[in-house]
Amino acid sequence: VQLQASGGGLVQAGGSLRLSCAASGSTFGTGTFGWHRQAPGKQRELVAAIASGGGTHYEHSVTGRFTISRDNAKNTVYLQMNSLKPEDTAAYYCNVRGTDRWRRPYDYWGQGTQVTVSS
Repeated sequence: VQLQASGGGLVQAGGSLRLSCAASGSTFGTGTFGWHRQAPGKQRELVAAIASGGGTHYEHSVTGRFTISRDNAKNTVYLQMNSLKPEDTAAYYCNVRGTDRWRRPYDYWGQGTQVTVSS
């Protein structure tokens, strides 16, 4: 199983970026995808999550600015980030968790993609 994150980069404050995370090696239609971020010297935090049924959760500081979505046919999750702020600067990681057909839990992570927002 592999999760490949992409879409990070350098953007000015107020700008937008769209992150993608493509999963391969299995299908995760019943899993919950999440985007997390970690800034230097800080703990990793959950930014947004989307369940198999489409229900979403957002960290308070990104509500109204970020939108998480998923395409089950492509096994891909997206994070549209608008009105970016310098405090959004971090490495962003995607993960998918759930249980397989044998009810064994899984939690797979992708590599980080760096987002840098300049003021």
